[in-house]
Amino acid sequence: MKKVVTLGEIMLRLSTPGHQRFVQADSFDVCYGGGEANVCVSLSNFGLDARFVTKVPKHEIGQCAVNALRKYGVDTSYIARGGDRLGIYFLESGASQRASKVIYDRANAAIAEAELSDFNWKEIFDDVDWFHFTGITPALGDKAAAITLEACKAAKDMGVTVSVDLNFRKKLWTSEKANEVMSKLMPYVDVCIGNEEDAETVFGIKAAHTDITKGEIDHASYEEVAKQLIDRFGFKYVASTLRESYSASDNGWSALLYDGKKSYLSKKYDVRIVDRVGGGDSFASGLIYGLITEMPLQDALEFAVAASALKHTIPGDANLVSKEEVETLMKGDGSGRVQR
Repeated sequence: MKKVVTLGEIMLRLSTPGHQRFVQADSFDVCYGGGEANVCVSLSNFGLDARFVTKVPKHEIGQCAVNALRKYGVDTSYIARGGDRLGIYFLESGASQRASKVIYDRANAAIAEAELSDFNWKEIFDDVDWFHFTGITPALGDKAAAITLEACKAAKDMGVTVSVDLNFRKKLWTSEKANEVMSKLMPYVDVCIGNEEDAETVFGIKAAHTDITKGEIDHASYEEVAKQLIDRFGFKYVASTLRESYSASDNGWSALLYDGKKSYLSKKYDVRIVDRVGGGDSFASGLIYGLITEMPLQDALEFAVAASALKHTIPGDANLVSKEEVETLMKGDGSGRVQR
């Protein structure tokens, strides 16, 4: 069985019921999630050996986060314990022309205060095939950035394939800081995942002749962005999700994969959104699964896009679908008819 490690923060998510606004809510729905944790859960559901690495407080709320991973079969044996708090984020789900909103309460979270000595990467990466991180983790602070860099170096030294989802978060750091930190991490990366905003904001690489807000996507421009990323950093593959935001409730969803010579374009899905948080994470996990199991590149891309299309229909951070359900959608059965 292929083994994957992800490193990142898991947070307590408090979301307003239904589509209520923050000012309306008298209660919150509770779940746990975070970019790399979501990827880990998806890969475990697809049948891989998925190991999540983080640091959480040694109290009941920290244990709740760990339990949320364990129930989906994620290996939590290398989660460090300590620190004062688990990060929190509040979610108000939008609808139609009203966008969703996220408020973070994650300063001084355990993972942001973790030390290099909390993690033995030689032991963590023993017999591991793939390592995945996102741009969110090094954005948490200098300590988290140093841990991420050490993990990347160890993975590369041990022959582990490394992937990144750029995932720029303007509420966590500036473009200048992101460029400085992420540029030091990219030489260790084999597979880069990101959308058009990430490439432009972090590395100043812009998709020309494209206005995503108008539903205008020029695939040649995205291929050029991918080519520039490969030329600059030497990636083996670059993948870009292509989201067309018709409204907060309805999106077009597709993706492009470039291998340095040829680009692959997926089928486009028109999705009615139940919960878009974790959509990019579900794409990343689908692509990792496709590549690590040696699917043809077109099939790996189609698997990733189908998986993430399904995630948009599921409340919560994680993509709780099986490999078989993704394959059914890939084959064209997206009618939504009751399965009896």
